[in-house]
Amino acid sequence: MRAIISRYAPAPTGYLHLGHVLNAIYVWGATNVLAEKGTPLTAERRILLRIEDHDVQRSRKIYEDAILEDLAWLGFTADSPPIRQSSRPHAYQRALENLRAKGLVYACSCSRREVRELRYAGTCRDRGLADAPGMSLRVRLDPTIERFVDLRCGPQEQRPAEQCGDLLVRDREGNWTYQFAAAVDDFDHGVTHVIRGEDLLESTGRQIALARLLGRTEPARFLHHGLLMKSATQKISKSDGDTGVRELRARGWTPENVIGLAAAQAGLIPFPRAIRSAEVSSIMSIEERPA
Repeated sequence: MRAIISRYAPAPTGYLHLGHVLNAIYVWGATNVLAEKGTPLTAERRILLRIEDHDVQRSRKIYEDAILEDLAWLGFTADSPPIRQSSRPHAYQRALENLRAKGLVYACSCSRREVRELRYAGTCRDRGLADAPGMSLRVRLDPTIERFVDLRCGPQEQRPAEQCGDLLVRDREGNWTYQFAAAVDDFDHGVTHVIRGEDLLESTGRQIALARLLGRTEPARFLHHGLLMKSATQKISKSDGDTGVRELRARGWTPENVIGLAAAQAGLIPFPRAIRSAEVSSIMSIEERPA
């Protein structure tokens, strides 16, 4: 039996807010809907909980503890104990050596200030610099066209080498980057469906390309949902302390009303009403599109 495996992957750099609640609604709701729509070969489903603490300078245990407490209070229960990226350096190093053996990894001395544009120009690609403290590492990306069908946004076509240039996989402080750690984790843990906010849609092609370089023959399916916005151009952010779950709890809100508020603000329901975590699949409409 082939399981549908998704993941809920918060970063412990702040407290949960309504945007994270919306992502939980989609992860649990869409995963259940996809499993229910599946044939007997895809009837089982698992939701993993991944703590994305790859940025050790910004991650805090107080935030991780609060995330776990708030998730339990909301009623969103994962099918795995927390998987912490900080406990997986061996996995990322092994993946790096896999790429290095293929001649795809090189050291880079460029700082963020020197890389002024979104696309890295390949300044250090052929300089032959040694991997040393204070150096970052990049992976060569050949020009490819990555085509995939997003379960919400439809057919997509991306050119990672043109979008971002050679991919940063380890920064100058020695942290594994989000793009690299997420691709390695999803491959290692057999994640079949990645359900996340549409602000990450543009990074999907590079993660598919990177996973293929790591040896993944069948890419994950993706669903990118809408975001909760506080203005026409600015999404809710944990760094701004926006609509925090802990603040709503302190004001006497119930888990069901918090879930209902997030669902209503996202347009999943016409107006706020109490929704239990076990009911979120009932407000979800997902069409399994051909890959």
